[in-house]
Amino acid sequence: MRLTKKTKKTVRTAGFYLSLAGILTITLFPFLWMVLASFKKMVDLLNVDKMFAFTPTIQNYIDVFSKYDFWQPLQNSMLIAVLSTMLALLFGLPASYVIAREKMSGFSAVILVIRIIPAISFLVPWYILFNRLRLTGTYTSLVLVHLLVALPMIVWIMIPFFETMPRELEEASWMDGCSHMGTFVKILLPLASPAVLTATILSFIFSWNNFIFALILCTNDTRTLPTAVFQFMSYTDVDWACLMAAAVIITIPILLISVFLQKYIITGMTAGAVKG
Repeated sequence: MRLTKKTKKTVRTAGFYLSLAGILTITLFPFLWMVLASFKKMVDLLNVDKMFAFTPTIQNYIDVFSKYDFWQPLQNSMLIAVLSTMLALLFGLPASYVIAREKMSGFSAVILVIRIIPAISFLVPWYILFNRLRLTGTYTSLVLVHLLVALPMIVWIMIPFFETMPRELEEASWMDGCSHMGTFVKILLPLASPAVLTATILSFIFSWNNFIFALILCTNDTRTLPTAVFQFMSYTDVDWACLMAAAVIITIPILLISVFLQKYIITGMTAGAVKG
């Protein structure tokens, strides 16, 4: 039996939506289970029959901040993420502009190698260095190690974008008496705002979610959110209900950024992909 074009189109559409529904189910179900579990008591959380039918409670969220003192790690993560992102932008934006304009392919290759090397390989040298400088467990050490990964990422996001910007803009600005720095700050950066925003968001997300650096270099006073999750686990028990509530708290800022700023992220990632 030969199918008509309309029937084929209907089958393809149905297949697409069925595939999309399957992918969304696989992707979103763990997050949905985490959110539901954060409103359950331990007795309901461990009961499979009460997967969806249960009496919700906000006590887990109250315990996260009152019993486990989650405020300090939350403030630490915010401080470290903001400082490391700002420093990465301060150094990365001018560096990417110079690399793009001067065609410094060798230097950009070195930065790419730094980005490719697994971050865990830097831990031992970092620890020895900070230990001798008496910086272990300080905000300074955590900001610097986060900067190590955020800076190459910003440079490699911004280089293609600056390469697509016509030199005539700079030359016209110089003829009008604007300095090189003024041209960069007043003209090029506003035009590059989609890519700058993308680099900022990705750097912040990396710092917010980073676990391995903080695990080795932080102390009880400087621990971040990912490492603070350990306090919900003991030798004999795991407070799964509060752990799920803490996971939701950690995830919400990144989820909001991804949902509401995804348009700018996509624009920034693709803006420098095709040269005009």
